[in-house]
Amino acid sequence: MSITTIDFETTYDSDYTLSKMTTEEYINDPRFEVIGVSVKQDDHPAEWASGTHDELAQFLRRFDWGSSALLAHNTLFDGSILKWKFDISPAFYLDTLSMSRPLHGWEVGGSLAKLVSFYGLGVKGNEVINAKGMRRCDFSPDVLSRYGDYCINDTELTYKLFEKLAPEIPQEELELIHLTLLMFIRPLLELDEDLLVHRLSQIQQEKEELLAGLKNHLGCSTTEEVRARLCSNPQFAKILEDLGVPLPMKVSKKTGKDAFAFAKTDLGFIALEEHPSPLVQQICSVRLGTKSTIEESRTKSFLEISGRNQGKLPVPLKYVGTPTLRWAGMDEINLQNLPSRDKDKRHLKRSIKAPKGYLILNADSSQVEARCGAWWAGETWMVEAFRENRDVYSEFATEVYGYPVNKALPTERFVGKESILSLQYGTGPVKLQHSLETKGDVKLSEAECKRVVWAYRSKNSKIPELWKQGDQVLKNLMSWPSDAWSFYLGCHEIAPLTPYGIRLPNGFYIRYPGIRLARDKTGQPRMIYDSRKGPTAVWGGVVMANVNSALARIIVAEQLRVIAEHYPLCLSVHDSGLFLVKDSQAEVDRAKELIYSVMRTPPAWAKGLPLNCEIGVGKNYGDLET
Repeated sequence: MSITTIDFETTYDSDYTLSKMTTEEYINDPRFEVIGVSVKQDDHPAEWASGTHDELAQFLRRFDWGSSALLAHNTLFDGSILKWKFDISPAFYLDTLSMSRPLHGWEVGGSLAKLVSFYGLGVKGNEVINAKGMRRCDFSPDVLSRYGDYCINDTELTYKLFEKLAPEIPQEELELIHLTLLMFIRPLLELDEDLLVHRLSQIQQEKEELLAGLKNHLGCSTTEEVRARLCSNPQFAKILEDLGVPLPMKVSKKTGKDAFAFAKTDLGFIALEEHPSPLVQQICSVRLGTKSTIEESRTKSFLEISGRNQGKLPVPLKYVGTPTLRWAGMDEINLQNLPSRDKDKRHLKRSIKAPKGYLILNADSSQVEARCGAWWAGETWMVEAFRENRDVYSEFATEVYGYPVNKALPTERFVGKESILSLQYGTGPVKLQHSLETKGDVKLSEAECKRVVWAYRSKNSKIPELWKQGDQVLKNLMSWPSDAWSFYLGCHEIAPLTPYGIRLPNGFYIRYPGIRLARDKTGQPRMIYDSRKGPTAVWGGVVMANVNSALARIIVAEQLRVIAEHYPLCLSVHDSGLFLVKDSQAEVDRAKELIYSVMRTPPAWAKGLPLNCEIGVGKNYGDLET
């Protein structure tokens, strides 16, 4: 298969730019215009073309896309222009931006300029700066020629960068990049506009009623008066307490003492914006000075996307969007985090539907992190329980409560589930208490949570041993001893420690750049490293969490890749994938048989790992029947 490298140059301005708009919104905007394009066939010199849409289409169709892999730096952008504006679909999608992420994370940066500088491949020009606000007709022949040279240089640099990165990326991961891009460039899922319009009307009516009630409750006559009251941290805290809402807290960077987590960037406040109570959501939106709750904004966004894409839903996902290799949402539409518990908010999921004649099939790798963690640590009882398809959550809850627990006791089983999933990573009593309350509205005292933590660690002694290994990993990485040797974490030879980090089965690494010893505000020594968020504390439990999450991602990604050879993948969410299957019972049965076979078979590097899956089928994402 040949490689065709491409780079589009498009018009942009101060208020019409990818820095202020999503990729989908920018390309579909009426102001969109291609100024020119550069194309390079394999290692032949790149060519530049500029002209009308028809002239560019004629130029682009000179190339044999049906037997070519399209290469670009940010193929999400260039590949979408090629498909949406010129109806050209290459055989495969490559992307140097995606390829760089597992190799460099955030340290080098993802821009073409920074990457080619890092590798010493050349210098990216800055001619694009002079093109701000210009349409194609505004360019003189001389200026357009220089812009063409700039574009050609970008294309040549992209190809050089690909040659540098390609040996480090396994073929299976290149295929995952391709599948990730396909979900956006050639979307398959559709949006139910009637459902969205109906729910939007309900939301807006509920908002007016809530706002009126809020004015009365606070004794205010206008929204601005309400917001003034809510901007006061003590008054905002009092209102939340009156509503029975736990106050989100944080440690102040200035004082080192507990403080309200009421800033719009605080995780606790963000959680309040997603609170089950519409009244709490509305209070938060008024405090922020916004006119819409998150639910209303998302519903409007879905409608706008549908209108711009003839009812289709381009799925923007970032390949390797986290340090543990997981996909992440992007382009201001996080499909990884759509609400599902609240029956009203579930309309967002229900609005995502299969095209006519097809069904959505959701393949979920059941409890994969818990299974993988138990197997990796050598926690025999739990591995055997998973292998025998026993209800591990209920079994541990039974030990906690002292009486038999099963799915008929959802509260107790939830405690068992949250314990199994979070305590393997070293969660303590206070954090467990908060997690139980915020995720499941289960209120246990700190003393009760201490007992649960003790019970877990007593029963699962192999897992704390893995935390200790993680601590040793950090010490070695901080200052690699001259007499140090590479050793494997856990009881299976799958995650060796090297001077570069912890090597994963797919050849990528979990790394802790700048790992060092520092003292916290109380004077206690702590390990920290430099993450995208700045200096970040780390210890052995975090190491286990990072590696285990990455192992689970490798397992699930490979499962989805294999299934996608038979059924198109249209969305990946955490440990599951949505596929399209023809609306026929026979075809559904065939698909289920294949998926069960694939998702219950461990990879070659994880012999003895008991895997399982759940499959849901339905006409929309929100109403899947198992």
